[in-house]
Amino acid sequence: MTVSSILKDKGRDVATITPEATLQDAVNMLAAKRIGAIVVTDFAQRVAGILSERDIVRATSSSGCDALKEPVSAHMTREVVTCSLQDSTERLMEMMTAGRMRHLPVTEDGKLTGIISIGDVVKRRIADAELEAESLKAYIASG
Repeated sequence: MTVSSILKDKGRDVATITPEATLQDAVNMLAAKRIGAIVVTDFAQRVAGILSERDIVRATSSSGCDALKEPVSAHMTREVVTCSLQDSTERLMEMMTAGRMRHLPVTEDGKLTGIISIGDVVKRRIADAELEAESLKAYIASG
């Protein structure tokens, strides 16, 4: 299965924020949407960074509550690993494991077109395994 098929099922909505927004704005958005990361985009919807719960914990650990007044750009991860619509679930698992990431923005022609979480990948892998098991059972029963 590919990223494209996952996005077909889950949709392409992505929570985004500007680099100038405050960390408090990001915290509010993460809490309201019940998500673990938010993609930071520029005016052209290109990925400028990603801000995760881990980034926020690090910021508040070093600066306390004052960190919440600082811009997202001061705490976001700037070197963002992205994936493409053609990447397989196996490739996503490799990328996420190697980079210790739980979220991968999906880009197409340099622009943000979706996001894949580790939960999306696991859900798809389980569905694929169940489908394969059912197919094998049906094949054995018909033989």
